[in-house]
Amino acid sequence: MNTAPALSLKPRTYMAVLAVLGVAHFLNDLMQSLIPAIYPIIQRSYDLDFAQIGLITLTFQIAGSLLQPLVGVYTDRRPAPYSPVIGMVFTLSGLIALAFAGSYTAILVAVALIGIGSSIFHPEATRMARYAAGGRQGLAQGMFQVGGQAGGALGPVCAALIIVPLGQPSLAWFTAAALAAMLLLGWIGRQQAAISRHFAEVRESLAGHQANLPRHATSTIAIGLVVLTLLMFSKNAYGESFRSFYTFYLIERFGLSIPASQMMLFVFLMASAAGALIGGIVGDRIGRYRIIWISVLGPLPLTLMLPYADLFWTGVLTVTINLVMASAFASILIYAMELLPNRIGLIGGLFYGLNFGLGGIAAAILGGLADRYGIEAVYHFCSFLPLAGLLAWFLPRIEHDGPGAPAKA
Repeated sequence: MNTAPALSLKPRTYMAVLAVLGVAHFLNDLMQSLIPAIYPIIQRSYDLDFAQIGLITLTFQIAGSLLQPLVGVYTDRRPAPYSPVIGMVFTLSGLIALAFAGSYTAILVAVALIGIGSSIFHPEATRMARYAAGGRQGLAQGMFQVGGQAGGALGPVCAALIIVPLGQPSLAWFTAAALAAMLLLGWIGRQQAAISRHFAEVRESLAGHQANLPRHATSTIAIGLVVLTLLMFSKNAYGESFRSFYTFYLIERFGLSIPASQMMLFVFLMASAAGALIGGIVGDRIGRYRIIWISVLGPLPLTLMLPYADLFWTGVLTVTINLVMASAFASILIYAMELLPNRIGLIGGLFYGLNFGLGGIAAAILGGLADRYGIEAVYHFCSFLPLAGLLAWFLPRIEHDGPGAPAKA
């Protein structure tokens, strides 16, 4: 048996690179999260309705989604290891513009700049996480995701402790996070050539074994991507009801102050960070297909109870719901990469783009519903969204032998 080529080179997991990527993702998403975190502040300052709040989210998310697949396609053909640094330049500019924005139009321009920065950051950072993972894709994506989710969770705390007492101009202080991210991403860019070369050598050494693996038919790829997109929409629509409107819900239903509602939002978002890491690790053990089923459909009984809960159980239910639901994204992303293993930049750009774009569309729709029917009605409507998890039935079974399948290399 000619097994020497397949055994000659083992995938290597670059833990230091994954850790730095996680920190960079933390800083990127911290800056992004300041946008919804200041909604209660700018709503009062500019006398905005919920539809206008939703439009801010839509502008930010669309700017963060349209470019991502295009950047991914470009970097699949011409890797650009320093492109995330360029993305941070846009984010820094957007933060300064938002800090000193004097009108609603200026706010829209500022959040669009931050969205563009994120759209440049994610595709190449996703590729690097894939290359640095070795055979531990779930762990790698979990570490990358937990950084982003933790950064997103910290935004409401920063709003409560810094921006509420000091005002909108204090947003400019967070440009220090953009500068720190540039330094980290510059270091990662210098590592990328060696890691990419190792990744290519591993794939070449496994070529004989992988030649025996089934190729996915065009119909399988199309069905898989369509179902994953629909699952992403339901997941992000529910999540966006919290990111954009949870503080308003808590203030209206339970009479909380802005800082108290921001702290509850922080706890909710920290559950996302834990769920992302747990989902990635467990997905390596039991498979992506099962994780997607559990994470999207599993929270349904809890979401149906949420609109009727008191303040204490609202906190318990929202944390539990998000802990389970957040575990889906790493598995969805890796599942998509296994459908198209040679288009990592495209998949990273497409699904992070979807994450932004679908969330923005949902925020605009939910903002309109809140203006027309009230903020509590939004949570009654959203409680049924996890039913979309039934669509996972139509996902093609592409995992070859469960955990440790050769495709992970």
